[in-house]
Amino acid sequence: MSTVTEAAGRRTGTARRRTGGATTGPSIPTGRRPVDWSGPAFVIPFVVLGLIFFVWPVISGFVLSFTNHSLTGLGNTFAGLSNYGEALTDPQVWETFGQTVMFTVISTIPLVLIGLIMALLVNTGVWGQWFWRLSFFASYLLPSAVVASVFVWIFASDIGLADSWTAALGMDPVGWLTKESTALWTIAGVTVWWTVGFNFLLFSSALQGIPLAMYEASMLDGAGAWRRLFSITLPQLKSITGVIVALQLLASLKVFDQIYMMTAGGPNGSTRSILEYIYDTGFTNYRMGYASAISYVFFAIILILSLFTYLPGRRGQR
Repeated sequence: MSTVTEAAGRRTGTARRRTGGATTGPSIPTGRRPVDWSGPAFVIPFVVLGLIFFVWPVISGFVLSFTNHSLTGLGNTFAGLSNYGEALTDPQVWETFGQTVMFTVISTIPLVLIGLIMALLVNTGVWGQWFWRLSFFASYLLPSAVVASVFVWIFASDIGLADSWTAALGMDPVGWLTKESTALWTIAGVTVWWTVGFNFLLFSSALQGIPLAMYEASMLDGAGAWRRLFSITLPQLKSITGVIVALQLLASLKVFDQIYMMTAGGPNGSTRSILEYIYDTGFTNYRMGYASAISYVFFAIILILSLFTYLPGRRGQR
């Protein structure tokens, strides 16, 4: 009897070792699991909207760029690559693109630097942080039409608030939006005031993610405020800074609203962006096919620029 019991115990112990110590019951036959359609049911509406309002316009616009399509309905014939050849040799395309690049340079640098400085000031623990966060971010919530309308009156010649300040200082009227030498810089300054809150928000979020233990350890080692800034804070913000620069470059290259509403490309075309030239070509000169070709040339330039800003960051992460 004891022999049978010992044998049964050995078999039971072996079975428990094979199953990780858990006892197993009789297997229950299972059938095919029913398909769960709850996930696709939520995704399908967004996929359909994306196909209708993004994919289809991209495809139809690309097809349109190979035609002489006009809003007047005349001359809707196949043009081959002639629109692209004209776009690459059109001096207006490259002139407006150069002005767009100029606007991008003079707006992106202060947008990144000022946003960083604002975030650093708030992150120092200054009193009333909620007030400063609200003040720095509030301008970004304003619609472009409101911003443009307000600053058109501020920079209006002779009667504007800006010229009244310069007159009080004994200076001549500047002609903020009426001179070729100042118009683009004025619009860039308005853009910085309007959109810097977004970069401030991103930098603030990144600063809050830096571990406090790093600062505490550096303070124990005798590091001062400037040493902590350049040895801890700025290196930790390297990744988010690259993202902000890339986003700001793309946003500035696509500038249209504030320029169109404040100067309409003037004076003498000195503030005309490439998107405004595309708009004028398609909806003022009715050359929709040629306007589509210019837009895809511009899209290719932006795509190449995006790759140049994205790939170095990926290599750094590896």
